[in-house]
Amino acid sequence: MTIRWLRRSGWIAVLCLAMALVAACGREEGQGGGENVSALSPLADIPAAQEPEGSGGIPADQGEDGSSDGIPVGQGESGSFGGIPAGQGEPEGSGGIPVGQGESGSSGGIPAGQGESGDFADIPAGQGEDGGSGGIPNGQEAARGETSGETGENGAVGSGNGNGSGTPRPTSVSKLRNLPEGFVYLDEAIPGALFEIRYATEYNFVGAVIDGYNAPLAIMAEPAAKALKAVNEELEQSGYVLLIYDAYRPAKAVAHFKRWAQQPEVPEEQAMKDVFYPDVDKSQLFKLGYIASKSGHSRGSTVDLTLADRETGIPADMGSPFDFLGDISSHGTKKITAEQTANRELLKKAMVKHGFKPYNKEWWHYTLKDEPYPQKYFDFDVE
Repeated sequence: MTIRWLRRSGWIAVLCLAMALVAACGREEGQGGGENVSALSPLADIPAAQEPEGSGGIPADQGEDGSSDGIPVGQGESGSFGGIPAGQGEPEGSGGIPVGQGESGSSGGIPAGQGESGDFADIPAGQGEDGGSGGIPNGQEAARGETSGETGENGAVGSGNGNGSGTPRPTSVSKLRNLPEGFVYLDEAIPGALFEIRYATEYNFVGAVIDGYNAPLAIMAEPAAKALKAVNEELEQSGYVLLIYDAYRPAKAVAHFKRWAQQPEVPEEQAMKDVFYPDVDKSQLFKLGYIASKSGHSRGSTVDLTLADRETGIPADMGSPFDFLGDISSHGTKKITAEQTANRELLKKAMVKHGFKPYNKEWWHYTLKDEPYPQKYFDFDVE
């Protein structure tokens, strides 16, 4: 028994001595010249993967990119632009226009999706431009210059109301360039003109984008385009340019007008009725000659247009807006001022001089007398 107890006590003593030696070594290491990370590191008490070097107190995966001023990653800026969410930032020099909706070149301050080539300014965001283009109210759009996109050309779309308020607002569009032989894009045929293609927007008497208008572009038969260019060049000498609202119109668009006119008026149409046909029931538009089953526009030599100031792009005051369906829009009406009458006559004189004939009920509507397709109605899309 005695021997067995001594052996057990010996092992216990050895274990106690070993533990004492380990404790002593630990105290010496803590008091020596080694670096105690928990006491000296500037990252003390900060959980791992929370603050990378130079991140300025921004959690990992939410820091800044370059000079983006404290915008979380994935929501910050690209380059030196500020406050623009990822995927909606701007290209260099784009002036606050979301990607894919801005302008081409060095233009700026234009709202999404639209742009122009020319010398107009003050264009709101999202409707880009190339050059120094200028703005139009009511979210309406006009085109000037050549289009951008897959063709790499700059186009412009703007807006005015045809009665002296508003200037063109540009937009960028792409041309498919699949026109029938003998047709041309007017922005290329008449570089100095302005364009506001209402039927490619919801701002028209129907209140919807019209069938066949896949892009805000104006297209005409070549002879009509050539004559219209001569009109524009003559008017430029008087300080004006042409602002074109519509030109070639697909037959499917005319059918859209017809279907709409045959349907009863509904409350949702009241806003556009107040603007374009306040005194007429739409069921009477056929009878009154404002809508037809076939349109000269579909033959490619009819155009709807007005005058605009060459420098500002502001439309001339014609006494009634484009597409206002009422007596005041007729040639010879006594319901407008002498100045408004003079503006209509200036346009009419230039158009007639270069081979166009007016339509009595609509001051903006002209058809080339010697049109190349007098019996043919086309239905290709505007695109």
